[in-house]
Amino acid sequence: MGDFNLALVIVAVVVCVLVLLVNVYLLVNYQHPDDVNQAYFPKLVVVLGLSVAAVSILMLPADVANRQACQHAIYSGACTLTLPMKDLWLVVYVADAVLVFLVIPFAMFYYEGDQDKTIGKRLKSALLWVLTSAFVCGLVLGILYGLVGKVDFTVRHLSSSATSFPSSWSTFSSSQPCIGSTNHLCDAYGAPASSETTWTMQTTFPEYVVALATIVGSVLFTIFGGVGIACLPLSLIFSFIQRPKAVITRSQYIKEATELGKKAGGLKKAIEALHQEERSGSKGRKWRKNVKAAEKELLLLEDDMKALEEMYPQGEKAETLWALTVLGYLGKLVLGIIGLIVSVAWVAHIIIYLLISPPISPFLNEVFIKLDNVWGLLGTAAFAFFCFYLLVAVIAGEMMLGLKLVFITIHPMKWGGTLMNSFLFNVGLILLCSISVIQFCATAFAYYSQATAAQEIFGHTLQSLRGIKYLYKYNVFQYGFVILAIITLICYAAFVRMEKEKTKWQVPTFKLISVA
Repeated sequence: MGDFNLALVIVAVVVCVLVLLVNVYLLVNYQHPDDVNQAYFPKLVVVLGLSVAAVSILMLPADVANRQACQHAIYSGACTLTLPMKDLWLVVYVADAVLVFLVIPFAMFYYEGDQDKTIGKRLKSALLWVLTSAFVCGLVLGILYGLVGKVDFTVRHLSSSATSFPSSWSTFSSSQPCIGSTNHLCDAYGAPASSETTWTMQTTFPEYVVALATIVGSVLFTIFGGVGIACLPLSLIFSFIQRPKAVITRSQYIKEATELGKKAGGLKKAIEALHQEERSGSKGRKWRKNVKAAEKELLLLEDDMKALEEMYPQGEKAETLWALTVLGYLGKLVLGIIGLIVSVAWVAHIIIYLLISPPISPFLNEVFIKLDNVWGLLGTAAFAFFCFYLLVAVIAGEMMLGLKLVFITIHPMKWGGTLMNSFLFNVGLILLCSISVIQFCATAFAYYSQATAAQEIFGHTLQSLRGIKYLYKYNVFQYGFVILAIITLICYAAFVRMEKEKTKWQVPTFKLISVA
């Protein structure tokens, strides 16, 4: 027991250090050149936020391993658990809520502030916005907690009659388990349905904050995750299908580059006109709509330029670049197929285990348990992979809807070209949805993660919270997730080619030549 506990603590420390190093690596390589050697506070928030999100996802497998420390005990209190998981859950998720609703908005307000102002004025403006938002949120949370911050547990009142202590046990058997010869069922066991009652108690404020943050995150998770779990693998597969089959000629390259130059010139004029409107003070709804449309057009133009460069590699290493391009598309195909298998497994598991009552099969729960029997951490690793996949699907869904819907602001993540405001936005989205991902996974894999601290928080308290429990009782989020995934699958498969023709230059009209 002691060896297991020590090993779990060492693994937890090593994983936290690795998570921190990976997040620093991502920040350094994804940041925009304009943010190099500056914007240190937003960068600190980004690294901290990504670390909290990653650790929160990994805590559920750690919770399962923590439970295994007492798997040979008669009852869980008979041994000392390695980690105080319930306290750690609350600390992580309160930190999550503070980052999402206070720290990240402050960092975004400060980063996007008027650069002509002094640092003191920018800090004052950002702090004013955040304090106002915090006051309103705190007031609403306090009122809601005082009015409906209670949990209602359905319990059954059991009672039994008293009798003299028997002098012999020989009269008891499987057919006569209780005292007395007239009643073959214990009074408590045979209690009527009318003995059920509701036991109400006040939940703790940190648990209530986590619960409300989970609701907000669940709405976003249902929309973005449902769309993303279908479009993530399909986008990779269709990217391979519509890949450039060969290198174009120089004349074709010049022709298409000229067309893109004209588009860039027109977009530049439109952006200058928007800047002129901004300086004149006419920043209404139409102006904001045009700004978002211009951002999307700029992103599509950059994609067109990248596609053109792929079809006509230049320089001394042109053949090497073309070979890397081909390998890159093959990698997308492999990842797309793997992602499609995982997405289908997720949707099938939700339907089989959550939406059908009683469940047809434990499905992935049983798979993880069998993998644990093969090797102790194999099932845990597979479980963590499925949870992380949901987070990636959320980002993919946000990007997809951001490209299609004008009212959603797009914040692309590009290697070597991501500004800190886009970084902060996506980190906030990841943090907000990570709570819901954990709750979703704790419900979907309840058989695998039974008797854990996460089950106590997300499986009992959250699903019994007054005013919220009905969303979980009737599986509202699960139904929404599956319906959006199916709709996205049908729409994406049917209209992807049509959309490509609208937003891309016509690749099929080129006369291609093969590379020797």
